[in-house]
Amino acid sequence: MVEEARLERVASGLAPVTPGWFVVNVADAAWVTNEWYGGVCIFESDEFVLRGRPDLTEYVKPHAGFTIRVVPPGHAGLYHAESVQEDFLILLGECILIIEDQERHLRTWDFVHCPPMTAHTFIATEAGPCVILATGNRRDDLERVYPRSEVALRYEAGSPVDTTEPERRGQWQVRRPEHWEQLPWAEVARSAEWRRR
Repeated sequence: MVEEARLERVASGLAPVTPGWFVVNVADAAWVTNEWYGGVCIFESDEFVLRGRPDLTEYVKPHAGFTIRVVPPGHAGLYHAESVQEDFLILLGECILIIEDQERHLRTWDFVHCPPMTAHTFIATEAGPCVILATGNRRDDLERVYPRSEVALRYEAGSPVDTTEPERRGQWQVRRPEHWEQLPWAEVARSAEWRRR
């Protein structure tokens, strides 16, 4: 029988700290946020998420990773490619996908499949944040490259040279993303709080 994982409260929500199955609502889960790249809910507890809790040990799922990313309006991740398959589902909002130097306009419920080493990034439109469910395989020998892309550079979403160590923007913090009240789970969280009263 598989044991239930233990969830512990950290600075930005609940994080698993032991192996096992668990259930956590996105509104209650731990988040990390960068003012440029946006917020990410990783459903894990790495060293960064556990800052300020030296009494806890990290738990990283060994086989597959799932994240929910909130990209702020007009912002983007860095154009990159990984040596593992990645898949994405747009849950809310609109964005521009740059994939292999091509642009695609995406909206809610669009799905993107990236075989290994497919270069890509997402740029949220100015209309509002874009919420993306991402999944990828885990490998100890993961490779990540940041190829130069003129298309990505037009959106300030690329490296000016091919590299494996790009220049980073902003500071990562253990906190919820901006626009929290505009996000779909905010209403669920308010309803749950109201029911507890």
